[in-house]
Amino acid sequence: MPDAELAEAFELGRTCALAAECGRDLRRCAQMYGGLFPQAAFDGEFYNALTLSMAFSAPWATADRLKVVNRAALWVMAVDRLVDHTATTREQVNRLTRECLSVADGAVPQSAATRFLADLRDELATVEEFRDLRWLWRDQLARMLAGMARAWVWRDTQAAPTLARYLDNADSRGSCFVDLSHWIYTADDWSKAHLRDLRAVSGLVQRYLHLLGDVASYRRDMSWGDLNVLALGVSRAEVRDAMAELAGEASRLIEPVRARSPRTATYLRRQIGFSAGINGISAYGPAT
Repeated sequence: MPDAELAEAFELGRTCALAAECGRDLRRCAQMYGGLFPQAAFDGEFYNALTLSMAFSAPWATADRLKVVNRAALWVMAVDRLVDHTATTREQVNRLTRECLSVADGAVPQSAATRFLADLRDELATVEEFRDLRWLWRDQLARMLAGMARAWVWRDTQAAPTLARYLDNADSRGSCFVDLSHWIYTADDWSKAHLRDLRAVSGLVQRYLHLLGDVASYRRDMSWGDLNVLALGVSRAEVRDAMAELAGEASRLIEPVRARSPRTATYLRRQIGFSAGINGISAYGPAT
């Protein structure tokens, strides 16, 4: 085997081993917060997909350095399930939002979901920069929770937002919150000093992932009665065009980042490429 192929194979194997190690950490987390991660919704395939995505987005990292990004993503999934499949009234959604924001501000948690968030908050607090960046983290958390609440109302009232309004609510996906948590915990000095700028780039990637996730989960969403862009009177061609435009715009904004922080740029690019690949979808949108 040529040296280049051997090196490539080694890196692939090392990254898969990294994902497996991260997966063990997430399974331990799931056991710590009783009832938050029922096996029917969070099976082995779920943990594998999540940790593979993060490992291949930042293959240079160790499992310890990916701890926060993986746990933040896991927490977002748990809260999304609570909003989408557990909450039956708007007040329940609003109460969860208030409790999460209170814990982000330092309150003692009162539930499994907020206990997990408090542990995430406290882990971030081990990084010195979190003291100055906490407001930004809390602001993105609030945006995510507001987006989830808005999506709940759309579904409950059977309202059909336009594609533009649906994309404007992409914070409901939570990937910006996950990115910010990751960068506060592990990013280089330049990235930490430019998180407000990076949040704009992350937001474009999030919009792309918002559409990609809907395309990949369309059948499941329809069977569960979930909100999905393809059920809003939007054609697959429109979704494909929107995804292509978002991918192109994100790429243009990511390239200047590469000169200052190559790993941050690579992480963002791989969020698009790996997520599309693992779902068997073209990076530029669904097939017609």
